[in-house]
Amino acid sequence: MNIHEYQAKALLKSYGAPVAQGVAILKVEEAEAAAKSLPGPLYVVKSQIHAGGRGKGKFKELGPEAKGGVRLAKSIEEVVANVKEMLGNTLVTAQTGEAGKQVNRLYIEDGADIARELYCSLLVDRSVGRVAFVVSTEGGMDIEAVAHDTPEKIHTIAIDPEAGVTAADVAAISKALELTGAAAEDAKSLFPILYKAFDEKDMSLLEINPLIVMKNGHLRVLDAKVSFDGNALFRHDDIKALRDETEEDSKEIEASKWDLAYVALDGNIGCMVNGAGLAMATMDIIKLYGKEPANFCDVGGGAGKEKVAAAFKIITADPKVEGILVNIFGGIMRCDVIAEGVVAAVQEVGLKVPLVVRLEGTNVELGKKILNESGLAITAADDLDDAAKKIVAAIEA
Repeated sequence: MNIHEYQAKALLKSYGAPVAQGVAILKVEEAEAAAKSLPGPLYVVKSQIHAGGRGKGKFKELGPEAKGGVRLAKSIEEVVANVKEMLGNTLVTAQTGEAGKQVNRLYIEDGADIARELYCSLLVDRSVGRVAFVVSTEGGMDIEAVAHDTPEKIHTIAIDPEAGVTAADVAAISKALELTGAAAEDAKSLFPILYKAFDEKDMSLLEINPLIVMKNGHLRVLDAKVSFDGNALFRHDDIKALRDETEEDSKEIEASKWDLAYVALDGNIGCMVNGAGLAMATMDIIKLYGKEPANFCDVGGGAGKEKVAAAFKIITADPKVEGILVNIFGGIMRCDVIAEGVVAAVQEVGLKVPLVVRLEGTNVELGKKILNESGLAITAADDLDDAAKKIVAAIEA
């Protein structure tokens, strides 16, 4: 689960991290009062969407010459003018795709005198099985280019989970970021704070870009992006309350209600599979035969008829889907249950695109019997390769 920048900063501030004063607004009428509540005289108006690259983004409605999704303002009047332009319009960034995202929230923040821009993130480094700091002296909007062109400027410091962030870890991170003076002193408290927040709130990513050294020598969290492990949200009602469903795909929201592992993709072949590995193999073989999957959908090992039907309806609700491939290996999940769920869903919502079903495993013959006797236009497949060939041929016919 992702949250907005202003929510991430409020969370980090509660742990003691240094962040600027700021106010989130939903309406143009709130802009003037929000700006007046800040010290000024420099303000920053920030679009709040779940996507990076906002500063370089462009608003669809304003033309290519308009300013981006993060703007400096030197007066309250300029703040209000920017809010009127930004709120409610569609911001297109490198991460949103051409469709962009509508800006429904803005964050008006007090400005900062920046001496240096750094990059700092925490994530789970699966190569060592530990949370790691990933840092660079080259922070700012072009961090992706830095990682691509000069990877030697990116440093990774893994943290021992038993010891936590030690003085040696802080020294290593500070050295990598070339921190001195007041900034190096601030680092002694900041980096343990970030690790504590990451650990206690079950984050999967904490990215601060940029982490700045101000002209007075101190550190400040100037931007913050936070993602949480969805499997741990049951422990954090306070985090669940921050969810903004307007930023999420409606199909993914519906899938979460049924505890389905579903991710919307850009292709045209819908997939329903049991097991993440089998789902990946299914998507790979679709690509092998020249098409693209429209989703990742893992119904899990213990799904019932209703859950399978819900997954099928979510897939068919995607207007991009031109064909559906159901690929089930029945172990814990029985093939007859899958068949019953597919039949029930098709009878309820109809079948407007080709459907290929490959079943193998527990109760496979019963599952095939249910499909064959349903009277529905379902194409059976013998194996995964056969299934992929048939669904690709069906949508090309």
